[in-house]
Amino acid sequence: MALHGDSNEELRLFQTGEHPCGYFPERRARDLVLDPQDSRLGELYPMALGWGFRRSGDLVYRPHCQQCRACVPVRVPVERFTPDRSQRRCLARNADLECRVLPAERTDEQFALYRRYLAARHAKGGMDEHGPHEFDQFLIGGWSHGRFLEIRTAAAAAAGRRGRLLAVAVTDVTPLGLSAVYTFFDPDEHARGLGTYAILQQIDWARRAHLPHLYLGYWIENHRKMDYKRRYRPLEHFDGRRWREADAPADGTP
Repeated sequence: MALHGDSNEELRLFQTGEHPCGYFPERRARDLVLDPQDSRLGELYPMALGWGFRRSGDLVYRPHCQQCRACVPVRVPVERFTPDRSQRRCLARNADLECRVLPAERTDEQFALYRRYLAARHAKGGMDEHGPHEFDQFLIGGWSHGRFLEIRTAAAAAAGRRGRLLAVAVTDVTPLGLSAVYTFFDPDEHARGLGTYAILQQIDWARRAHLPHLYLGYWIENHRKMDYKRRYRPLEHFDGRRWREADAPADGTP
């Protein structure tokens, strides 16, 4: 596979060695990685999204496992998206919240929420040991296209204070669409469905910005942590050559 930048210099791709699969403990995985030393990565990243790649820090990768094709790149065509009944309930349940888009710059408040989220969701998995450096390395990187979508309770105007921070959706902004990189939220607010709410807000953000797609990373059928992505309809998946509309039944009646 050869990729070319504006300079017409071929971009090298590397295949990683085998490593433990992050989704199936009994499996081994490999990734295809764009040359992390290439100075054009920031320029090429939007195109790479269209080829099924994803960003983690400064690393732009795509699963490339020999015996497994479970990870399927998916995106939402935002102009045709219609929330289903469950998603509309989520929007109504969180109508008291406020959202704003900020530069991708870590604050103490965001980092404290990130640590609480990891402790609740990824205890003893390695990520729960992340410090400020790992936060910046994982979520921002050196050439980031990212923004932070903050979700807060309504501001206490009389007191002159911002509302309580409930969630942060790390989102890349490119000419071809938004990419949902990572979301962390208050683990004590499970009933709000903040993960769903963040995706719905990112879809609305892309629509307002006249961007055609929200990239959701990889969908894995019947995986308890990844199968939720099929509920956002219509959903398109990348088959290795082109994007096709997926037949993805919703969990509720639209």
